[in-house]
Amino acid sequence: MLPAADTALLLESADLDESMRLLPAIEAAALPGVRELVPGARTILVRFDPTLIAPVVLAERLLAIEPTAAIDGGERSVTIPVRYDGDDLDEVARVLGASPEEVIERHLAAAWRVAFTGFAPGFGYLVGDDPRFDVPRRSAPRTRIPAGSVALAGRYSGVYPKESPGGWQLIGRTDAVLWDLEREPPALLAPGTAVRFARAARELVEAAPVERRPPRDAERARHALEVVRPGLQLLVQDLGRPGLAAQGVSASGAADRRALREANRAVGNPPHDAGLELAGGGASLRFRGPAVVALTGALADASVVDTERPDASIPVEPGRPVAIDDGDELRIGAVRDGLRVVIGIRGGIALDPVLESRSSDTLAQLGPAPLGAGDELPLHGPAAGATAVAPTGAPRAPLPRAGQTVELRVVLGPRAEWFTAAALETLEAQEWEVTPRSDRVGLRLAGAIPLERARDGELESEGCVTGAIQVPPDGQPVLFLPDHPLTGGYPVIGAVVDDDLDLAGQLPPGACIRFRVERPPTHLEESPCRKS
Repeated sequence: MLPAADTALLLESADLDESMRLLPAIEAAALPGVRELVPGARTILVRFDPTLIAPVVLAERLLAIEPTAAIDGGERSVTIPVRYDGDDLDEVARVLGASPEEVIERHLAAAWRVAFTGFAPGFGYLVGDDPRFDVPRRSAPRTRIPAGSVALAGRYSGVYPKESPGGWQLIGRTDAVLWDLEREPPALLAPGTAVRFARAARELVEAAPVERRPPRDAERARHALEVVRPGLQLLVQDLGRPGLAAQGVSASGAADRRALREANRAVGNPPHDAGLELAGGGASLRFRGPAVVALTGALADASVVDTERPDASIPVEPGRPVAIDDGDELRIGAVRDGLRVVIGIRGGIALDPVLESRSSDTLAQLGPAPLGAGDELPLHGPAAGATAVAPTGAPRAPLPRAGQTVELRVVLGPRAEWFTAAALETLEAQEWEVTPRSDRVGLRLAGAIPLERARDGELESEGCVTGAIQVPPDGQPVLFLPDHPLTGGYPVIGAVVDDDLDLAGQLPPGACIRFRVERPPTHLEESPCRKS
């Protein structure tokens, strides 16, 4: 049993078979406080509520659970057509000591089966019967891998359902649809499914991008907002989709949960209602029908402008509700501290939920698409069940700016032993700069001294939490934010504590982090091992 965060444990099994037989047994146990289970190659990530159960108590109960009997994988099978033209095919052939054509033939001949799912919706980790396939990941992950890419990593093969970052070696591509919300079930690949790869019989057709914007020509809502200028990134966000990680669906949700709750409170909405998350500021929104809004999170100069009298404007104070008349524009300038402005709108946003949430997951491409100029967003209107709540008047705490340093608390684990003692000291001792390559998937950090590993080799894929600090072989960490992949194969040296995640979600490029390591409140090494 290993600590994975202040809200998660990692249960490590002897092998993949035991891990897969433990999963249904843990699910059946229905332990109090357990929120989510994320299976991996030989691990199960257990997310829990520390206010309901202490980690040492949960560890003891988990270790007492016996695996079930062998699981029948069923008879489901699929064939995936592939065009073998991947960017890493030659490198894979070199690593395996084979020609590219031999790699292709062996990949086609192997019998593959879905061992578990994760990383992203529709992604399956396929194990095959050819022992020669054992391929190291790339030393630095790509920031963009096209949808349909067929890849290898360790002893697994997989297909990327959507465009996403990743560190697997690309050998080909397919136009098979791995994830489709209109299909039941949405995932083509479920655990136990037998998979065969075949050469594509024709040229692959590039999939047209999925249009997920609110339709402009639909019946006009009585209450709506039009995006005049979207800024750097304008998203719909609520508190996310918790509980779906085993299906490869991230919780996603607001990067600054506290700011969303404060914005909703200011306009009289329930705390989980969807609002808008604006990165960097610089947006303009025109309202149809009356509205009440409040701005929280990052600080930006903002005003309500009567478009018929542009010289007449009302300033918007942080955290305080302001009334907007039909035709008025809410104009938000560039942020002056922090990164993400949260916009609460009384009555909420009138979009249908996707998997019980209106959040935009930028990695999985679930929920509303990022809003662009000309898009219209339907609103419920200010009288739709909202209750006015007076603002508290508490002073606003400033957020970090570029060039400033913040402290984030970290719990070491689950793979701290993969790093040298010097690396553990470096994690705390030096400042880590947030680079411009950061996004809602994660903060890509840069430090003068990379984190040095104590061991070589590949870590089999396992679950990761929001706040996990994953370290690729180049030693420059990535701090996972809400849209992170749910499983990964680079070791996680530690995780930012839950109470500091909102601050992490507000760090702009150029800000610096100093990590402060905290020990778990109860030492898991005191927990008993399962008796064999």
